[in-house]
This record gives sequence, structure tokens and C-alpha cells, in this order.
Amino acid sequence: MAVEPFLGTRAQRFFIATKAVAVLAIISLVFRLVAEHVDLNKPNYKTIPCYLALFVLAEIFELLMAFDALRLRNVIQLAGILMFHVALVVFAAIQVHETRAALVRTPNCDGSVNYVTCGGRGTLYRKVEHLLIVVPCVIAAAWFIMIFFVRALYYEFGWAIFRIVGANPAMKTMYQFYQVLICLLKFDFFAFTGVTIQLLIVVLSRNSAEFGLTIAAIPVVLMFLIGCGIAVKREIKWLMTFSLFLMLASETYCECQYVVSFGLIDDSLLCVPVYKLVRFYEPGSEEQYETTRATLTVFTIVSILLLLTTFGVGLRCFYDFEKGLYESKTSDTLLLQPKRVARSNNPGEKPNALGQPLEPRMSIE
Repeated sequence: MAVEPFLGTRAQRFFIATKAVAVLAIISLVFRLVAEHVDLNKPNYKTIPCYLALFVLAEIFELLMAFDALRLRNVIQLAGILMFHVALVVFAAIQVHETRAALVRTPNCDGSVNYVTCGGRGTLYRKVEHLLIVVPCVIAAAWFIMIFFVRALYYEFGWAIFRIVGANPAMKTMYQFYQVLICLLKFDFFAFTGVTIQLLIVVLSRNSAEFGLTIAAIPVVLMFLIGCGIAVKREIKWLMTFSLFLMLASETYCECQYVVSFGLIDDSLLCVPVYKLVRFYEPGSEEQYETTRATLTVFTIVSILLLLTTFGVGLRCFYDFEKGLYESKTSDTLLLQPKRVARSNNPGEKPNALGQPLEPRMSIE
């Protein structure tokens, strides 16, 4: 069966088309309406630019993931994009509450009393509330459309693993775990970047040392995730061992301090999700996270679950090293590229069933 070219089918093109810019346009409008009346540099209003930045990042990330999944004919990554889209619906719904917490100080008064801080009729919040509610509705509608095209792509790409690893069920299972791990590493980076953006915009002071260290964390974590991807693809045991160790260490503050004591990485450069989650609700620091606590909590819990899942799948992939999958992992991209039909020098000669020219026939005369 021939490999369809990248974006060469209707299902592929329509799947990309679902990544519409309508949501970004609505959120940008909310940002403009709020920016006209409040100082977004004030701590309690920073959740609005944070909301816009996260959605821009999410839409770009989802678009890149969609192109990557279609390029690699990766059905597992398509399923991951569907789950990511559900997470966007939840995040958009949470932002209705977060924006209300940022804007409304007196919920029972109307716009005649105070247009910005009141929550009744004729106020700024009531003006943007309808737009904020439309966002999760649009994303949810796009999700149902995506399901239809992912189903079509499943049948279109379903034979890709057979082309790479053959009919061996054990090899197929090992390759699927490898695909799952690569997909999880990509979502790990988004979850980490999402938490980092919120800390940079809403919480941290630009003059603090932690602000600079948090910015430095992005390329460090990116290199770590790339290193883990290279380790599982090339089956480099020492690098995979180090990657799994860092995943486990980053789950608790104590393990992160152990890493710091060896001078490997600063504790703020690693996710430390459990430690951060506790700080969101500690009496001494909860006020600092007031306007974005719900979003940060969701992102942090998702980060914890993603990291634990990545660690578990990583152990399984480590167990599968040197079991015959190396060649399939290092040549999978080439095997999935459409091949041009070779042409014969004889214009009257027809190709065989594989699209290749027939070998010259020997005459018995």
C-alpha cells in the first residue's frame, strides 16, 4: 500500500484546518477591552496577559504537534492531541473564574458605581464574560470535528507500524510504547513551559534572582527532554538512566535538593511540582498566587501526572533496549516517506504491482 504524501489527503488538510485562529481573536479582544481600563502591570490584573500568552503558546504547540503527527503518521500522537484539546476546554472554562477573581472586588454593585471593580450589570467583567464563555464552547465544537478526522486518519495511518516493524506483535507493542514516550516528552515540555510562563508573568518579580533562573530553566529542561528522546531512540543506556533519575528526583523537593547538593542543577530549574503545589496554599505565600491559583494548580497536577507517566513508560522502553527495535526506531521516518515511482527507459513498459519497472526480459530466440 502506498504512503500518502504529507497533507496529501482531505482528512489531513481538514484536521489542520480545525486549528482555527478564532479563539485567539476572541482572547485578544478580551485582552484589549481590559487593557483599556486597567493597568495590567498591577499584580491582581496580570492574569489577563497570562491567559493570552498561555493560549497563544497552546495554539502554536497544538499546530506544531498536528503537523508533526501527520508527518510521522503517528496515530498515538493524534490521540494525544485530542486529550490536549480537552485540557484546553478545561483551561478556558477555569479562566472565566480567574478573570472574575482578577477584576471583581464588589460583586453586588453595577457599572454606575464602579465600571471596573464591580461585578453587576454594565461592568467591565460583564462585558468580557460572554466572550470568555464563548472560548470553551468554540474549542469543544472543534474537538468534535477533530474526532471525525482523527478517525479517518486512523484508517489512513493504521498500517504504518506494520510497515516499520512488520507483523511481529511483540515488536509492535514495543514500538507503540516508544511512540507513547516520545509523545509524552513533548507534552511534558508544554506543561513545564505553561507553569513557567504563569510564574514569570503573574508571580515573580523581574528584579529577583528567581526570575532569571526560571527563564534559564526553559532551555535546560528542553535539552533534558531532547536528551531523553535521543536516549530512547538510540538506546543509550547511561543517558536514559540519567533521564529517568531526573524525572524521579523532580517529583519531590527533597530529591531536588539531593540533585542540587551534587551541583547538577538548581532546584528552580527543575519542575519540583509537589513543592510548588504546596506553596500555592501555604498561609505565608497563598496571597502571592491569588489570581492564578486555580490555573497553576491544574497545570501543576497535570505536570505531576505527566511526569509520573513518562517515568513509567520510560522504564518500559528501557526494558525493551537491545531487543531488536533499534533499526526500526532509527529508520522509521524514512520508511514513512512516500516514494516516487521509478520510470523505465522503455516508454511502453508497465510497472509491476509495487510500482517498480519490470526487469528486462531475456529472449530465448
